[in-house]
Amino acid sequence: MARVLMYTSGFCPYCTQAERLLLSRGVADIEKVRIDTDPARRAEMMERTGRRTVPQIYIDDFHVGGCDDLQALDREGKLVPLLQA
Repeated sequence: MARVLMYTSGFCPYCTQAERLLLSRGVADIEKVRIDTDPARRAEMMERTGRRTVPQIYIDDFHVGGCDDLQALDREGKLVPLLQA
């Protein structure tokens, strides 16, 4: 199973939705980076992704994007193969 990293914040309904989807697709462990409690990690996220919003999701080295991007990948049937790569 691929490594999943998710930049997140304390109360974020989109982060919760993304996490639920990932868990339903067999992801047992999501590495969560709380950007609301660590300003350096927020800067890291913005530099890596060019985005300011959470969640920002990586599967291995592939930047999926946010919750909408993750859901679109799943609808296209591309999420599970990416997770199993």
